[in-house]
Amino acid sequence: MNNHLKPLIATLLLAGSASAFAASSVDLTVTGLITPSACEPTLSNGGTVDYGKISAKDLKPDQATSLPWQSVQLTVTCDAATLMALESKDNRGGSSYGGNTTEFGLGLINSSEKLGDMELRIVSPIADGVAARGIGSIDGGLTWFGDYYLANNNLISVADASTVAPMPVKLFTSELSIRTRIAPTNQLTLNNEVAIDGSVTVTVRYL
Repeated sequence: MNNHLKPLIATLLLAGSASAFAASSVDLTVTGLITPSACEPTLSNGGTVDYGKISAKDLKPDQATSLPWQSVQLTVTCDAATLMALESKDNRGGSSYGGNTTEFGLGLINSSEKLGDMELRIVSPIADGVAARGIGSIDGGLTWFGDYYLANNNLISVADASTVAPMPVKLFTSELSIRTRIAPTNQLTLNNEVAIDGSVTVTVRYL
């Protein structure tokens, strides 16, 4: 072998070996921010909306039946002015009749029949005594747009009239309006009493 080629071959072998070693490890970075402030969400009436007993004969067989709108008072109280948003989790996931991201399920009949769905919307939000507007984000708070609906894939916060970005709040209040629908009865087994079983967890997320 040509003596001039030996150093070149050795260099190439070392480079290839270094690449192999570099691909055998990876770094994990853990970041975050501990905030001194804490926020507590509460709902009036213990967060319960009760429609009572509804006769199956009063429900539509071939289209969804809308029940009367209901509302509860939503309040978020913080220790100090805090950038925060609300995140919603459907505790009856997979049971929404409509299947849209803004609709939460009401439970299943016979493990497969979707009873209906409900939508949750903040109405007339007030931030520290001043009228605010609802904004939403579907990318974890990177970008925001006007929105009032709590959904399975978004964050909801509030902004002032001049911006589309969350504003720090110490006391946030809003009417939480609930629109509930029952699926067409020709898709449901209603031989026995069936419980309307909607459940959503609303959590404060710090921004």
